[in-house]
Amino acid sequence: MKREDELVLKVTKEIVVKFIEVGRLSVSSFDEVWNNVHQSVDASLKKQEKEA
Repeated sequence: MKREDELVLKVTKEIVVKFIEVGRLSVSSFDEVWNNVHQSVDASLKKQEKEA
């Protein structure tokens, strides 16, 4: 696994954990939220790499 992939997973995990802590995420919507957050974080990282 590439370093960038690990970073995306770690950031996604932290965001999803925070959603769980504040009660904004239920078990029934976990998969959808995880995928949305992961895609957003991944796209953001790739955008930053292109601009650098």
